[in-house]
Amino acid sequence: MKILITGGAGFIGGNFVYYMLANHSDYEIVCLDKLTYAGNLSTLAGVMNNKMFKFVKGDIADKKFVDELFSKEKFDACINFAAESHVDRSIEDPQIFLITNIIGTQVLMDACRFNGNIRYHQVSTDEVYGDLPLDRPDLMFTEDTPIHTSSPYSSSKAGADLLVLAYYRTYGLPVTISRCSNNYGPYHFPEKLIPLMITRALADETLPVYGDGKNVRDWLYVEDHCHAIDLILHNGRIGEVYNVGGHNEMSNIDIVKLILKKLDKPESLIKYVTDRKGHDRRYAIDPAKIHRELGWLPQTKFADGIEKTIAWYLDNKKWWQDIISGDYRNYYDKMYSKR
Repeated sequence: MKILITGGAGFIGGNFVYYMLANHSDYEIVCLDKLTYAGNLSTLAGVMNNKMFKFVKGDIADKKFVDELFSKEKFDACINFAAESHVDRSIEDPQIFLITNIIGTQVLMDACRFNGNIRYHQVSTDEVYGDLPLDRPDLMFTEDTPIHTSSPYSSSKAGADLLVLAYYRTYGLPVTISRCSNNYGPYHFPEKLIPLMITRALADETLPVYGDGKNVRDWLYVEDHCHAIDLILHNGRIGEVYNVGGHNEMSNIDIVKLILKKLDKPESLIKYVTDRKGHDRRYAIDPAKIHRELGWLPQTKFADGIEKTIAWYLDNKKWWQDIISGDYRNYYDKMYSKR
């Protein structure tokens, strides 16, 4: 197979590139990424010389560019990780989220539709369901939970999901959607909770925690997520949505305190800050459907996953220090200026 992975220079997409090349050595992988603020080509340094891998810089919302790429490469499948994804940024500037997350999805699906009805998978988020009360641990998101968004980001992802399902019903495009809980692991951009706390703690800087810190998330190790998408791509039922959860709910403040303990740093570094607008209180995914139909369960316990994640950030300081300094933006020029 030849697979297009969009957003493959980002966190989950980059991990998925590595996963697919390791587990499907006969597959050709083409990565399309615009290399915006969270796209980091140095994430893919380990595969740039792999003969089964190709990187292409471009925008999924650029119809002419995408159409030409599909016509040239003759893909068998497209997996769309490309998205503006940081809630705080969506609150400040919603428009780019609508362009990338909705228009970009439409452009990709049209390219699939007009190039042989190519298999399409949309990587979505549990945030499309809104949130759950902290005092009802029995409640979890299922695939039948109504969409009830809280931010411009989650609204743009929900809009894209609805469009994907409409393309299946209207045009017969072979699609699937996965909605995952919060991922963590290697190559996570340092503005997100876990890498932000790790990198700031290592520098003995204050750790900003929204509100009371009691917001609860279901955490999923990124490699387990990659395995789930692989299963859905090959064995998932067309036209279906699959929830992918970690069975691992933790409050933000408990995670921050755990990271400080692992790094032998004092809790006095914690600083509570004004809460995010419309901040969801709790997410919890029920992954029973993907377990029942595809046999998937998360393999990584949080205690093990957070150890591996902290170790990765300790062993790869240059990767995240380049991001903090802004030097990561020069990596593309270094790689391609003489090619």
